[in-house]
Amino acid sequence: MKIIHCADLHLDAVMTSVLGREKARERRAELLHTFERMVSYADSHDVRGIIIAGDLFDRKRISATALHTVKAAITAHPDICFYYLRGNHDTGSFPGGPEDIPDNLKLFSDHWITYVIKTGAKEIAISGAELNRENAAAIYDTIPANRDRFHIVTLHGQTTEDAKGGAETIHLRKLRNKGIDYLALGHIHAYRTGALDSRGRYCYAGCLEGRGFDECGAHGFVLLDIDTESGTFTQEFIPIAERSLYTVEIVISGCMTTTEIAEKLKQVLLDMNFDEKNLMKIILKGSVDVACEKDLELLTKKMEDVCYFIKIYDETTVHVDYHTYALDESLKGEFVRLVSGADLKEADKGTIIRYGLQALAGEDFT
Repeated sequence: MKIIHCADLHLDAVMTSVLGREKARERRAELLHTFERMVSYADSHDVRGIIIAGDLFDRKRISATALHTVKAAITAHPDICFYYLRGNHDTGSFPGGPEDIPDNLKLFSDHWITYVIKTGAKEIAISGAELNRENAAAIYDTIPANRDRFHIVTLHGQTTEDAKGGAETIHLRKLRNKGIDYLALGHIHAYRTGALDSRGRYCYAGCLEGRGFDECGAHGFVLLDIDTESGTFTQEFIPIAERSLYTVEIVISGCMTTTEIAEKLKQVLLDMNFDEKNLMKIILKGSVDVACEKDLELLTKKMEDVCYFIKIYDETTVHVDYHTYALDESLKGEFVRLVSGADLKEADKGTIIRYGLQALAGEDFT
């Protein structure tokens, strides 16, 4: 029997701080569409259940579009059960009253709830508990005993090695030898899996779509294929994201103009076979001459036709050939000699000289 494990969809996420208003609106629609595409995948691959391990929504006020899209996808597939465990971003119960909850949507609470799927020689039990400050310490002692069934346990939180606040901590060692075959986790936005104990495995499915440049790489869901006769299973990560995000460092040493830099960046992306539908964060590296004409706003504009969204950061250092200005009797030469003799770090000297020369030339700079 096939079951999908997904998490951290963050539907209705704002994203304006990264993308701007128009692109953020497009990405919110794409996140919803990716959810629909996942459900369509489940329908076409005979998937019986979809586990949503927290953070289905991103905020308390859910738009009518997001709510209606999710409910329509669930009700349109009555043969698929949706097991929705709330995460730290999900507030309140599923929107609406009890009468608004579809029959094939199964919810969890702050105490253990188990749903049993009766199929084959080995039944499948799906247990979950929503962690909070009050139950986080004691929840490990009350895990339902389902050793004769294929037991899936779902939780939302961070492991001890990831603990940074924002969600309750999950202690993997306390979940060992509890009869768990598969631990379906949410909160970490990248795919991660490993052995829980001699019997089971743990897995973070990651998010369906990356929303910022801290979520680069492939995103999707996990497909479980359980043999209900033997109790064995396989798991496969299925990439499904509409767009991917990448961060790349590009050395621009030797470039003297914005045009030259743009040509260098485009060539690097061409060599990478970069898909123009994706999002790119470029970090400029290397040492550039103090006289290098480098306009990040123009550079970003020049690169807009090669990807859906681009962000460029300048981490280059400035090289100054002091011999060039040694005998220069102009104000520019005097300024360079003054800064070169100051008690400053070499990197700071280069930056000061660059801005000073721009100011003397009447150029705008930030």
